[in-house]
Amino acid sequence: MACLFVALAFGGCNGMDNEPTDKYTDSKFWTSVDKAQYVLNMAYNQLYSAGTMWNDERLSDNVFQGRGFTDQRSMRNGIADPSTGIFKSEWGNLYAGIKTCHVFLENIDAVDGDATVKDNMKAQIRFIRAALYFRLTNLYGDVPFFTQSLTKTEARTIGRTARAQVISFVHSELDAIMDNLPTSDQLTADRRGEITKGAALTLQARVYLYDGDWPNVEKYCKRVMDGEGGSYDLFNSYSGLFTQDNEYNCEVIMDCGYIPSKRTWGEMYDMIPLSMGGRVISTAPTQSLVDNYICLDGKPISTSTMYNPALPYQNRDPRMTATVIYDRYDWSANVGDGSTGVVIYTNPTSGTADAYQGTAANASCTGYYMRKYYDVKHEASMASGLNIITMRYADVLLMYAEAMNEQNKMSEEVWNKTVRPIRVRAGFTLAGALDYPSAQDQAAMRTTLRNERRSELAMEGLRWFDIKRWKAGSEYLNGYVYGAAFGANNANIRLDNYKFDEKRDYLWSIPQKEMDINPNLKPNNPGWSN
Repeated sequence: MACLFVALAFGGCNGMDNEPTDKYTDSKFWTSVDKAQYVLNMAYNQLYSAGTMWNDERLSDNVFQGRGFTDQRSMRNGIADPSTGIFKSEWGNLYAGIKTCHVFLENIDAVDGDATVKDNMKAQIRFIRAALYFRLTNLYGDVPFFTQSLTKTEARTIGRTARAQVISFVHSELDAIMDNLPTSDQLTADRRGEITKGAALTLQARVYLYDGDWPNVEKYCKRVMDGEGGSYDLFNSYSGLFTQDNEYNCEVIMDCGYIPSKRTWGEMYDMIPLSMGGRVISTAPTQSLVDNYICLDGKPISTSTMYNPALPYQNRDPRMTATVIYDRYDWSANVGDGSTGVVIYTNPTSGTADAYQGTAANASCTGYYMRKYYDVKHEASMASGLNIITMRYADVLLMYAEAMNEQNKMSEEVWNKTVRPIRVRAGFTLAGALDYPSAQDQAAMRTTLRNERRSELAMEGLRWFDIKRWKAGSEYLNGYVYGAAFGANNANIRLDNYKFDEKRDYLWSIPQKEMDINPNLKPNNPGWSN
């Protein structure tokens, strides 16, 4: 796996003026493809992580953080400022990754080795650099843009480049490297996890998606669906997607690799029931997410006759049970860790360790716990070697469906190639959930597809970016956050009162420290002080 090497790192990982202090800038280092691979591996590590995914998810309406005021919670409550730590750390980490890519590209041609192998390695590093710039623009809008290493002096004088210009570079890079990347079918077992042509096509679709360029979303999704990047399909089990036993399955287009006992992630320690080994529940699903899951007849809980408020978790989308742990959750049946007769009780009347005990308790402050990405093969303290999926085929199908609807090209044929198979895989069997809703106009279908994305892709780090691109912050990120109906008089638990500023909160602030060092980064993004 290309992203397992973590022992080597550049000195100084904050800001744009990082100068590697180790041997990677020494010409004596660049003597073999094997050594160059170390730097490529490091770039993979800087591209994404489990921590990145969970931090992104915490910005959304899918989860709530109830232990202290984290940066994400401060942002959602409208009290962040340019000195908020996450603005600085994300900026520094992303530019550190870009620095790694530049060092690689500036030295790889001098390395002895097969030209085809080196071209493939350059294609991988260019993909990573493009992806890092894409993330930078999603967070900060206009950003400093450069394609070679900068000196400290240069880094402190460069200004911000228009987002559109950076995105144009991203598109041109992805198109340019595709022919030097293998399809998924061409990867041997020892190369699993490498960036492929399928990943490049999918990232192109995602970049166009975030700009609402629907013809190009359709184009690149169709290329993936037609098999140009390899043979992809929906895996036969939704919950099985997120297990070690099924890593690198037919649905995975790209993932972030972990290895048991060697490279692990531990966020689940603070998300699962205390009775199952959880520590202090800092991140918990919201009632908003639970309410999003439709009933088995395909209707929302607001209109379905299958919904019973007294038994709210029955007759619901099976993906809810694969994602969220709720009151009277049958752990034995739904987790598959070999336990027998284990049921999770979260209602405060149960008196169990997992029961809701208030917003300051160690148990969940929403009455819900995390199921998705729970690793049955976890090690001590919930350390997990489970890969984190960053791109999968279901997302391609949903992007395609959304693009077709936005172009007024939605049809039964499109539905049957996209939403229907996703729901079949999820476990729906009734016609109301599976058949094309021909009576829906474009606006109603838009709502259906947005809700489908939320249910299918919850806890995968995409929700906040979806809300951003829909310009729907006021709809989803304003007002009180609620948990289960365990409050006074059976009312829903009421938590923070989120505040979303339409004129400010679609972009982050440029870090205060960076503006202090380099005044050319000013003016700050709208709504943020300089």
